[in-house]
Amino acid sequence: MENKDNIGFSLRKLTTQQFAIIEDVFKDGENVEMKTNVNFGIDTTKKMIAVFFNVSFLQNKVPFLLLETASHFHVKEESWAAFENEEKTELIVSKGFISHLVMLSIGTTRGVLHSKTENTIYNKFLLPTINVNDLIKGDTKFKISV
Repeated sequence: MENKDNIGFSLRKLTTQQFAIIEDVFKDGENVEMKTNVNFGIDTTKKMIAVFFNVSFLQNKVPFLLLETASHFHVKEESWAAFENEEKTELIVSKGFISHLVMLSIGTTRGVLHSKTENTIYNKFLLPTINVNDLIKGDTKFKISV
């Protein structure tokens, strides 16, 4: 299952989990730091994997722009079954495939950030290209309750 091109999946839902601009914190011209984080969830009944991608822009370690999106991907039955361990107690998603889902999610987050900040001074804060290998170190394992 290493080849992500052989895994049947589709994007089923996009949600903005969190969006905030804290205007009091932002001072134009001061240094800005960006932090990102990624988390996952699964729905075993619907054969879904959710990627939660979070980005925050900070000044002096205090966030002034926050965004978290969730991309919900449906995995075809045969691909899902290939991810399950023999005991069906874990779902083991290969690094290549989960990285692909994260890359799609980052692109989505980039678009949401632009849309939410369009025609504001915050639109200059773009989500740059991100090396997904820095975020995903190996296969992702999920516990399945039986």
